[in-house]
Formats: sequence, structure tokens, C-alpha cells
Amino acid sequence: MTVREIRLYGDPVLRTPCAEITEIDDGTRALVTDLLDTVKLPGRAGVAAPQIGVGLRAFSYNVDGDIGYILNPRIVEVRGEAEPTGEGCLSVPNLWHDARRHPYARAEGIDLDGKKLVLEGTGLFAQMLQHETDHLDGMVYLQRLDKETRREAMKQVRESSWF
Repeated sequence: MTVREIRLYGDPVLRTPCAEITEIDDGTRALVTDLLDTVKLPGRAGVAAPQIGVGLRAFSYNVDGDIGYILNPRIVEVRGEAEPTGEGCLSVPNLWHDARRHPYARAEGIDLDGKKLVLEGTGLFAQMLQHETDHLDGMVYLQRLDKETRREAMKQVRESSWF
């Protein structure tokens, strides 16, 4: 079991859009194993590859006991008005703010066999799909906050012991 260290806000890997996975090899399989091992710790709904220092489009999830992964995911559908939803991030520890998320999301990607994989859901699962896909696009949830909340969140980041 390899639980990887989580990269923290300010690390350039978190602000860089990830590359597509073009070859499923031993490195890709090891990445998926590390993502799954890392997301299984308590309190984790998802871990994206850049959060463990890898600039590839992959993430793992652990929502209500449903654990899995997806490679090269893209959000292909959202439904409902985006609404403020309480959200935190392993890369921004100890902060919790309302980010605007759609109540339903559907993502498509592939599995380790190269077969199409569809993940969809509502509530926390939809939020996780949007949050983790944002990571793969070089975005941290702080960028989804309204202007005033973001200003306060950035102040909290600057004053934190980990930054």
C-alpha cells in the first residue's frame, strides 16, 4: 500500500492542466494503485493525480463506500443551476467554503483496459466529479468562490501554518 503525500496549494503542479494518458502501461497502473491507496484514508472523497505530484488526467474517488478511479475524464453533462455547496480540499487543508457546483454531473473517460467508463451522480458524487476534474484542468476550488469569499479564503491560506 502506497499512500502518497498530498501537494498543497501553491505547488505549481496544482495550477497546471494535466496531460492525457496516451498509453496504459505499468506506470499508469502504478499511478491508479497509488491514487486508490491514497483516497481510502478517512475523510477523502477524491484524489486527483496532480495532488500527488503527477500531471496526468486521472483521479480516484471514495464516496459513500463507492471506491474507484477514472482515466482521462471529461465532464460531459451537468444539470441544474450551480449552487453554493460546502467544500474543502486536501490541498487546501482546514478551509471550508461554499463553491458553486451543479447538483448533477456526468463524466466520461476510460479504465485501465482502455474501455469507456461513465461516472455520474448527484449530491456529493456530482460535487466530487466536478472538483476532481477541476484539479485536472489546473484549477483549485478556491477559484470557484465568489469574489468576497475568495478574498477571505486567500487571507486564511496566507495565515495558515502550512502555506
